[in-house]
This record gives sequence, structure tokens and C-alpha cells, in this order.
Amino acid sequence: MARLVLILAIALVVIASMADAAVVEHTFHVGNLTVRRLCQSRVITAVNGRLPGPTIDVHEGDTVVVHVINDSPYNLTIHWHGIFQILSAWADGPSMITQCPIQPGNSYTYKFKITGQEGTLWWHEHSSVLRETVYGAIIIRPRRGTKAYPFPKPDKEVPILLGEWWNANIVDVATQAFLTGDAMNVSDAYTINGKTGDLYPCSTEDIYELEVETGKTYLLRIINAALDNQLFFKIAGHRFTVVAVDASYTNPYKTDLIVISPGQTVDALMVADATPASYYMAALPYISTASPRPAFDNTTTTGIVRYKSASPSSQPVMPTMPSFFDNDAAFRFYSNLTGLLRPGDRTVPLHVDERMFVTVGLGRTACQPGQVLCNQTAGALAASMNNASFQFPTTISILQAHYEGVKGVYTADFPDEPPVFFDFTNASDPSLQYLMFTSKSTKVKRLKYNTTVEMVLQDTAILGIESHPMHIHSFNFFVVAQGFGNYDQATAEKSYNLVDPQLRNTIAVPTGGWAVIRFTANNPGVWLMHCHFDSHLLLGLATAFEVDNGPTPESTLPPPPPDYPTCQKQLRSVADNWKLNKIE
Repeated sequence: MARLVLILAIALVVIASMADAAVVEHTFHVGNLTVRRLCQSRVITAVNGRLPGPTIDVHEGDTVVVHVINDSPYNLTIHWHGIFQILSAWADGPSMITQCPIQPGNSYTYKFKITGQEGTLWWHEHSSVLRETVYGAIIIRPRRGTKAYPFPKPDKEVPILLGEWWNANIVDVATQAFLTGDAMNVSDAYTINGKTGDLYPCSTEDIYELEVETGKTYLLRIINAALDNQLFFKIAGHRFTVVAVDASYTNPYKTDLIVISPGQTVDALMVADATPASYYMAALPYISTASPRPAFDNTTTTGIVRYKSASPSSQPVMPTMPSFFDNDAAFRFYSNLTGLLRPGDRTVPLHVDERMFVTVGLGRTACQPGQVLCNQTAGALAASMNNASFQFPTTISILQAHYEGVKGVYTADFPDEPPVFFDFTNASDPSLQYLMFTSKSTKVKRLKYNTTVEMVLQDTAILGIESHPMHIHSFNFFVVAQGFGNYDQATAEKSYNLVDPQLRNTIAVPTGGWAVIRFTANNPGVWLMHCHFDSHLLLGLATAFEVDNGPTPESTLPPPPPDYPTCQKQLRSVADNWKLNKIE
């Protein structure tokens, strides 16, 4: 009898556990969509005929299944930005890192489980600059039947996706940059939920509106989906309480200004407590490069927060925006965030197994084959980490090569430090010229399972200091310290926050400065780390972590799914791809 009772009890626990989770299934048809923006029509790549694409709304513990059907003329992949792909590395999505791209006319089903995460993340295309228009929100709610958010329940939740817009076909823009070995042309506009806002020509009706009611609280799930710009975001007459970043809860932080880099998310509460009227929400770029200052899109995108009781004809009030170049405002926001500690949450690892000092920045390299318009004397613009400029494979993904033991695709010798140490943030230091030129390679960093890594990310002044948003796939990391100038261990360690640092998947390394992050490599696979400015990723500002299997079946990467995309033939060059797949 006792045995029967025990069996029934176990069965009830299993059934209850199953009831707490669900399978959330979507089908993404990726294809051409004609839209009109800024007085002209343009064909874009979009999911299910929408910009932004569908929102994936799930609970912690759910399994997500997304069937991606490529009806576009381009190779593509989808990345689930910030998701812990625990034993599901085949679903992470970066092209030629975890998979070959889904070729036109083909499909691939991504399947992964949401484990130990709550908050706002997002998905986007990850084989080229197509993520300009191929992106959408991921909302992860607490597990069914458990306690709700660790902050007052909002009356409404609102995704705010900030984007970037080019009048030209974005593939043409990237191809022109590749052919010349130069930077991509800057964008023509920014967007809020796919709309440019009424400050642009022919855009009076192309503006996002949020209707609010006096006294109610709104949870704004803010995502920076822009290709190449950090952004300042404000709403006139209102303040925010930041409660999470990158799907990690924070101690409440009150501010009237949100600063957000590409790849990052911010969850912020806003109380509708202003005089009933209409108010602009606005976003403009944060330009961290001081000298030489690059060309940039200096426009402002707007939306409207309209009180339900306000006159429909009331003219919106514009917020006072910071300067494009306000480094102090950006650093104040980024550095004042701290993590919310709750029972059972991860804490900062105090023991470090691997220490890395990694410089990030721009440089030059020899013109590559196919760069027919490149200046052979000056070379091509490049980007690197520790003077290694990452080159993606063309015949097999690194993950497949890792799993099958295929040699010659990559090398596991990414350097733990730069070739020389110098005055990194001083543009007149002669060592900058020595490190100006880099070379292309496919170097990764190999890590034993469960290794704890501390990495110093140091900006350099080569071709100009700049704040780089650095993202690691499938891992969160603790930001234990950050500051300006050259990293000095003795001084910096005194400022380490080992109690409640912010937990992120993307860190905006301070311009002309440094950041220190820690994470534990407890998931086998190959995981890309890169700058989330797409133009810099294309230039080589990336590496990858090759994480070994652990000692148990539960820490061993399973084989790829049956429909796993493989490279049917060597991928075409950027120039060839442009000629063959260009949208007319």
C-alpha cells in the first residue's frame, strides 16, 4: 500500500510539472514585403509580412518550436538573442557558427526550452544585415503557478522595439562597403515599433501611438534592434523605474533617460501621472566616438503617448533630449544598474579559472579577394579582438566541425591577451600604428566544462575610441566593474562589485575605457562573442568559445536534429551573393 501511495505521489508531481509547462509553436514565413517609408517604396525582408515580426510570448519552463521557412532570395538564420540554449546549441542560430544558413526555398525548425529566465529578450536574423527588418520580441513570464514579478504588477505591458532604417536595400549597402573595404553608409531614419515618427518627411501618419490612462502603470519592454547605433530614449513629462535588463531583474533604478545599445533590452515601469495630454516618446543616437567623429544619422524617431482623456487634437510635448555625444549620461545609466538578489538566484563566482585581457576596436587589413574596389595601398577597414580579426568559415559550421572532429575549419588558439600592452586609449601612442594592421583568422577560445572566466574588455583608440556593445551567446555574465582609461588591475579590483552586480548578455564597453565581466562556461557547444554593431561584426570584431562536454549525459551535447542545415556547397562570396540574389 505504501509503495502504491509513493508511486501515485510521484505521478502527481510529474503531472503537475508537465502542467506547468507548454509547447509554444510558431511558423515564420520569411519573404519579401513592400513597404512605404520616407516618401518612397522599398522591398524589405520580413517575417509573416510584419515589421517588427511576431512576438514570442512564453513562460519559464516552456518549450519553443519555430518552423522557419525561407521564402526570401537570401540565405538566412534566426538567433534567439539571450536565450540559454542548454544542450540545444544547434538552435542558437548564428550563421557558420552553429549552423549553415537556411538557403532560399528551404526550412529549419528551431527547438529549445526556456530554463531559468524571465523578462524581455528578442530574436533576429543572424547571417547578414537582414536583421535591419527581421526581428521581434521574446517575452518570458514567470513559470505558471509561481509567484509573479518582483515589482508591482503593471496594468499593461508594452513592447517598444527601436530600429534603424535605410532607404536603400540593406544588402546593397553592406555589399558596397565590402567591395570598397570601407564603412557602411549610415541609416536614413530610426524607428519605434517599425514606424519612423512624424519628424521625417512623408511620415505624419507613420507614427506609433500608445494610449494610457491616468494613474495606471505600464511596463515598457524596450529593445534596441538597431543595426549600428546605441540610443537615448525618453518620454516627455514622465520618469521610469528600471526593473530588469537583458531578462535579469535589477534593483529599482529611477531615471528619466534610458540608454540602450544594440542587443540590449530594458524593462521599465512608467506611471501615467502627468497632466492628461499628448507626449512624445523619442529616440536619437548616442555617438561615443569623439575624434575623428564619424558620419552618423543625426535624426530623431518619435512615438506618441496619448492620455485617453486628452483632447485628440492636442500637440504632443517633446522631451528635452541629451546631446548625441553625452558620454557622461550614458555611463551614468550603464554603471548605476545593480542586480536584484533573490533566494536561489545565481551569485558572482568568486573563484576564477581563466583570466583574459581582450582589446576591442577597429584597424585595417589587406584587401580580401572579391573586394574589387578596395584601396590596395591603404587596405580595408577591419575590426578585431586582441588583434585577431574573425573570419567566418564557408563550408561547414564551427559547431558541426567541433562535434564531428573536422580539422582545418578553425583553431583553438584565440590569444588571452593582446600581442603588446600599450597606452590603449591614447591616440598618439606609437604602438597604435604597430597594431593598426591585423589579419583574418578563425580563432576560438577552448574552455573546459564549468570553467569560470574573468574577461577584461579594453577599448582602444585605433581609428578612434568607441563604445562597443559586446554580446556573448547563450550566457549571461556579471559586470563586476567598468571605467574609463586603461584598465589597471590594482585600482580596478578595489571597485569590483561581487555582491549585486548587473547581470547581462550584452555590455556597452565604455568609450575609451574598460569593463570586467565574469561567467561560468557550463553549457557545451560553440558560442559566438561579438560586437553587436553589425558593421563591426562583418569587419571581424568577434571570436567564439568552444566549451567541452561535461562528465555526465546531462552535460553532453546531443547530436544535431534531422533537418539541421548543412552547406550544400561552398557559400558564395558577398559580392557573388549580391549579384545573384539582389532584389530588383
